[in-house]
Amino acid sequence: MLQQTQVSRVLRIYPTFLGKFPTLRSLASAPQAQVVLAWRGLGYNNRAVRLHRLAGYLVDNHAGKLPRDFDTLLTLPGIGRYTAAALLVAVHGIDAPVVDVNIRRFFSRMFWTMRSTAETRSGREIEILSARLVLPGRGYAWTQALMDLGATVCIARAPHCHRCPVGALCLSRTTMLRDHVKPAKHEPSMSGVPNRIYRGRIVEELRGNTGKKGIRLELLGRRIHPGFAARHERWLVRLLGSLEKDGLVAVSGNGSSISRYVRLA
Repeated sequence: MLQQTQVSRVLRIYPTFLGKFPTLRSLASAPQAQVVLAWRGLGYNNRAVRLHRLAGYLVDNHAGKLPRDFDTLLTLPGIGRYTAAALLVAVHGIDAPVVDVNIRRFFSRMFWTMRSTAETRSGREIEILSARLVLPGRGYAWTQALMDLGATVCIARAPHCHRCPVGALCLSRTTMLRDHVKPAKHEPSMSGVPNRIYRGRIVEELRGNTGKKGIRLELLGRRIHPGFAARHERWLVRLLGSLEKDGLVAVSGNGSSISRYVRLA
């Protein structure tokens, strides 16, 4: 249900984002802070920064257009093999082999004998196989179908083999053992709340600030953490340092760190 709610929210908000930035040129020419403001509700804020940088690079080096060549796409900032292939399929309608984690898992189990649900073949092996199997002229629909199958049926730890439309052909259906659920990795946090949540709260506070200087760090700390005190100063400065490194915020001012100001970059 949570996933459906998230998808519904994105489908509601994303058209508004596209309405503000309908072309790569309009996105590239907009101040980054405006792009981050418009990105509210669409996921991790650093993705808005990366998208803005990519748009600027395309305008400066490719006349504001996405290349149609896989190797050229790989030279763009932030673009890897999966994203490059996905862009060829979704934007240019080219039948490229897209391999995400779901497709890799599904093909590994279908065409090789996996000993456990955690085992998969290499991404390069799956990419070569996928290139041979993609349906000519149906690359987009084929890719979406494979992703859905891997995300809803051939899932990671407890695949629903009885529901799989091609289960009878699967080489791993009767051989792979179900892995036990591994304990969650420790996530940096404060007062039981993950730091990534506080990062989001910081950006959200800055979205609502219209002052040129931004928000004083001490006030920002109290707004994102009700129990904020002097002992939390180093923690807040580290959080802001990571956001500044990601290009999301800018810190200014002299004197003690807690008396400085922070705003969207």
